[in-house]
Amino acid sequence: MSEIPQQASQFLESVFEGTGLQLNVRVKSGLTGPVLDIDGKDAELVQSQTGELLEALQHLINQVFGRNLDAGERLVCDVRGFRATREAELQAMAKLAASRVRETGVAFTFEPMNANERRIIHLTLAESEDLSTESVGEGSERKLRVGPKRSPK
Repeated sequence: MSEIPQQASQFLESVFEGTGLQLNVRVKSGLTGPVLDIDGKDAELVQSQTGELLEALQHLINQVFGRNLDAGERLVCDVRGFRATREAELQAMAKLAASRVRETGVAFTFEPMNANERRIIHLTLAESEDLSTESVGEGSERKLRVGPKRSPK
């Protein structure tokens, strides 16, 4: 792992210190790249309001440090392993949907989800030779569809 995640971690800690928030950051490895796991007395604040502050911190970190990462890699901000738990749930849901599509031959479409959640499902099923994944819809209604791969004509 490059030094970029550590620099991002130090940057976040300085932001928290400057705002008076009692939080610390630990760098971990995740499915989609380095994870900056935030914990401390004020952790609930970062996770509240449907994770808007967490999303904003992640956006800021990727704007500042993302261009120095390897192609396709991005930094993920998490709070007390919340996203890691969600990632495991999404992987299980992807595998269940894949089984259903294989059994029935009928495409399965998930409920609307954010780009990060769709990406986890795409990555989970990326190695499947018999299935395809695609994002469909617009904006906050964007969904992910898993279907059988069509053979080339």
